[in-house]
Amino acid sequence: LVADREGEAVGYALYNLQERATMFVEPGDPVYTGMIVGEHVRPGDLDVNVCKGKKLTNIRAASADENIRLEPPRRLTLELALEFIEEDELIEVTPDALRLRKRVLDANQRKKSAKKLALT
Repeated sequence: LVADREGEAVGYALYNLQERATMFVEPGDPVYTGMIVGEHVRPGDLDVNVCKGKKLTNIRAASADENIRLEPPRRLTLELALEFIEEDELIEVTPDALRLRKRVLDANQRKKSAKKLALT
């Protein structure tokens, strides 16, 4: 799963994605376009919005808001990240975090370069 926009990961979006993937981020983690935020159950990349919040309304029923339960994210070690990456991915190592990202951050540019590689 690849983040399609910059922002903070939101629990509501992660809850909706966790049945399709193993997540690498938790709510409140900063994400950016092209950052890998989870491992999809199917092969291939899927661009997702992990910054999507729940729409708020003025009228609420007491039982309308259920508590969401998120599975804890898989924390990457350097060895696991090296095992995980593909040809078009990079590992970003900082003192605070270890992140996976796409070599080309923009989704449209990734699709164009994939088409060029397929033609050659």
